[in-house]
Formats: sequence, structure tokens, C-alpha cells
Amino acid sequence: MGLGVRDDYFKYCKSNLAPFLSELKIGEQLNEGKTKIIYALPDSPDGNHVLLKSKDKITAFDSTRKNDLTGKAKFSNSTTTAVFQLLSACGIKTHFVKKHDEESFIGIRCEMIPLEVVTRRIATGSFLKRYPGVKEGYRFAPVKLEMFFKDDAQHDPFWTYEQCVEAELTAGGRKIGKQELNMMGDMAVTVFEILEKAWATVDVALVDMKVEFGINYNTGELLLADVVDNDSWRIWPSGDKRLMRDKQVYRNLPEVTPEALEQVKKNYEWVANEVQKLNVHHPGHVVVFMGSATDLDHCKKIEAALKEFSIPTDLRVCSAHKGTEDALLVLRWYEGQGIPLVIIAVAGRSNGLGPVLSGNTAFPVINCPPMSSQWGAQDVWSSLRLPSGLGCTTALNPDGAALAAAQILGLNDHVVWGSLKGKRLNTALGLAKADQDLQKQ
Repeated sequence: MGLGVRDDYFKYCKSNLAPFLSELKIGEQLNEGKTKIIYALPDSPDGNHVLLKSKDKITAFDSTRKNDLTGKAKFSNSTTTAVFQLLSACGIKTHFVKKHDEESFIGIRCEMIPLEVVTRRIATGSFLKRYPGVKEGYRFAPVKLEMFFKDDAQHDPFWTYEQCVEAELTAGGRKIGKQELNMMGDMAVTVFEILEKAWATVDVALVDMKVEFGINYNTGELLLADVVDNDSWRIWPSGDKRLMRDKQVYRNLPEVTPEALEQVKKNYEWVANEVQKLNVHHPGHVVVFMGSATDLDHCKKIEAALKEFSIPTDLRVCSAHKGTEDALLVLRWYEGQGIPLVIIAVAGRSNGLGPVLSGNTAFPVINCPPMSSQWGAQDVWSSLRLPSGLGCTTALNPDGAALAAAQILGLNDHVVWGSLKGKRLNTALGLAKADQDLQKQ
């Protein structure tokens, strides 16, 4: 994972949970659902962790169809673990802590909110039945967001936003009001978009999916919870519905036969294998050229900001004025590595570094001059006022330069792109919480 967003939490896990995780003592059964069992972990240092164990069960139509499916627990747990690792790497707050064994993982104990949050990119399935005027294949842009109340007796009815508000649901001692519903919606859409981008790297279209949320028993924090496995989505390889590999294959069976179940099992195994590829990424590289070693502190701020996105960064001292040939040799070396590259030029006074680099490469160049209080207003023009034919942009703030570089590299790397989405989401959630806290004063 290592994108810096949850580093403090993982350091806590490593230092305080290591003995607990190495010799896991499983306690009482807390809950059992259709496809998983939740156990208490009494030796958890904070008493707030559980074991979620998948079952070799597959169900449909509110469990009116159900079958044993040997191996499903292993495949579902493998899929869920990979998905949560990707989402955590992108900064999404989840209850996932660590994979325990082939069929189970350790998570933060939550009280679940009885709502299924569904996101859709393509109209299909039950949506067409509720809206008969919409043709299958209609593409939602932005992503379509819906909520369903979890109640098997009523077949998990669709609820409008207003119904969700008026229901005044509670979980973990927290009222699920407008802010919580908005947070759930924003998180669900972001999760969908991150996974959609990730699945696209292996030529699989994420059509729709459902997620659930819970409230951390200890902190009251809203977290993405439960599982995200092959029961949670529709996926169409190459965007072709006929190639579907998800649970819909099981739902569509006119008759459940051993041969049919074997094909369903192969689909789940295929998904469990393919989803592992989503955690493989190649973020590219950023090279920060500085005109003088006196600019090192400024460059280290850029490097620190890029670390949040796990983007490899090199710092080099090269002067366009005093060592033009050497600077171009360093540039040529990086160009020859055959990886996506962004160059950030840090030079004050007369910034010839950025324009010279930009004029001699096809890779993007970003100027980030260290501004002095004495001559800053004059010096900045050497970064802004460029000769014709040059395309280097200018960001005055180190964080802004790093963010611009990440956005460029994110076009070719789904994890960098996802971490940008996660950063935007967490900024929005932080502002919403600050506003809510202010209103309570």
C-alpha cells in the first residue's frame, strides 16, 4: 500500500497489534450472515477487532436459491482482501486491517448501517424493471447512486434520499442523518470510480456494485465495511455482457446443476485471480531539477508531497546557465529509462532551467521557483513569460507542483489516479465534519 494516507494507523497496527496478530485467539460468534460469520477477537488490544470468515455458500433471490459452493470462501476472501488493500492504498477509510488466512480477514468492529449503497455506470438488471423506459446499456455520467433498505422480508426495497433521512436510522450510537448519507454517497461513488479505473487496466468493465458502511464501535467513525467480492458487482470482460463473470451467472441459471455450479466456481476463481492484478501498478517517475543546492529545502517539500502518492522521486542539481550540457545529459538518461516521466524545475532569479528542459524533451515540465520576498515579483516572470514553442507550466507552491505531477502520472496509473480521488474525497469529508462540529458549538 504505502501511499502515506494511513501510515500512522499501520504503524499503530505494527507496534501494538503485532503480538495479537501473530497468535490469534478466536472468541465468540457475534453474527452470521448468508455468506460469512463474524467472530470476536478477545485479545485485541483495544477490544475493537473482529474476524470475518467467508463461507462456501452462494445465495440469490433473498436466499430462496442457495447452494454449497466448495472454494467460494477462499475466492471471496481473496477478492475482498485485494479490493480493500487497493482502496486503503488510495486513502479510502475501511474496516479492513489484515488478511488472516485463506478464508478470513481481520477488521475493525463496526455496527452496520442497514442500507445497501448501489452505484451504477450502465443501466441493467433491476434498474430496468423499475424504470421500463430506460434501455439496457444506457450509460450514467455521473455515476448513478441509489440506496436500498436491508430487509429480506420486503426484498430490500429501494429508498429515496428523503426516505433514508426520515427513517432516522442509528448505528454505533450515531444518527444516520443527512451528513452521514452524503458521506456514504460520496464514498460509494469514489470507490466505484477507483475500482472502475482499476478493472479497466485488465479490460474488464465494472457495470455496477453495492457496498455497505458501518460505524466504528470505539470511535464513531464512518467506515466502508462488510466485504467487496464477486457477489458485490457486475463485471463484463471487454464490456461484453455475454462474458459476465459475476454472481449474475448464478442468478440466471434456469436450473442449478452440478455442471452449472462448477462453471460458477470457475468464474469466482477467475475473478479472485484477476483482481490481484489491480494492486500492481507502475506510477512513473518524477525528477526534480534544482539550479542550486541552496534550493534543497524547497525541493524536499515537493518530494514529501509526492510521497503521499507513492511516486518515486529523484532530486538532482543541474544548472541550465552554468552547466547546460551536463543538465541535458542527465535529462537524456532519464528519458532513456522508458517509463512515464514528469520533470519539475526549481530555479530562482532568472529561471532558465525549466524552459531549457522543456525545449529539449517531450516529457512535461513544471516550473516551481522558490520565491524570495525581495525579488519574487520580478523573478517569477522568468517562469511565466516563456519563449514561443515551450509548454512548461508554473506552480508556485511545492504541494501544487507535486499535485500537478501526480495528476499527469495518474493518467497512466490507476493507483495514483485513485489516490488523487481519495485525497479529494477526504478533503471534502473533512470540510463537512468541520462544518458539522461548528454547528454544534
